[in-house]
Parts: sequence; structure tokens; C-alpha cells
Amino acid sequence: MGTAVSEILVSLLLLVGGAFTLIGAIGLARLPDFPMRLHGPTKATTLGVGAIVVAAMVHTSVTNGRLSLQELAISLFLFITAPVVAHVLAKAARAERETPRGGDDPAGRG
Repeated sequence: MGTAVSEILVSLLLLVGGAFTLIGAIGLARLPDFPMRLHGPTKATTLGVGAIVVAAMVHTSVTNGRLSLQELAISLFLFITAPVVAHVLAKAARAERETPRGGDDPAGRG
């Protein structure tokens, strides 16, 4: 791959990754409740960081002339762990919502 083509590809991946990460961060800050707020980091931010890591992998591969396994491992771990963590967080939030608070107060203050 030529240097100019790789620079364009890396630039596009960085722009797309930055845009997705920004959208995910805005969603995390602006959405009203926990289940909706969970979508920001798990969907958009995962794609954003993934694109940035792929851009780093392309740049390192072109610069060094060989495939960079560190960035490949980072992206694999990212795409495996982010959905699992989101699922666990959603289950914990649901379990907390369904657990009675105890006491005689029907509002759950006691």
C-alpha cells in the first residue's frame, strides 16, 4: 500500500473513530436513564475506539513493514469484553431494580 493511500486511510479511520467516540460520550452524558446511557459506551464508543485502534494498526504496519499484533490483540479484547461488560451491568441494574428494599415503608425508604 502506498504511503499516500495509507495516510488517507489512517486519517479517515481516525476521523470516523473520533466521531463515534464523541457521539458515544455525548450519549453517555445526555441520555436520561441507565439502560439508555449504557448504549453510548457499548455501541458507539466501542466502534470509535475500534476504528482508532485499526488506524494505529494500519499506520504501524505500513511504518514497520509487518503486521502489528499488539493492536490486533487490543481490538479483539475490546470487541469481546465491551459487550460482556455491558450485559453484566444491565443484568446488575435490572436485579437491583427488582430487589425489594425491605422495611414496612411501601416507598422503600425503610
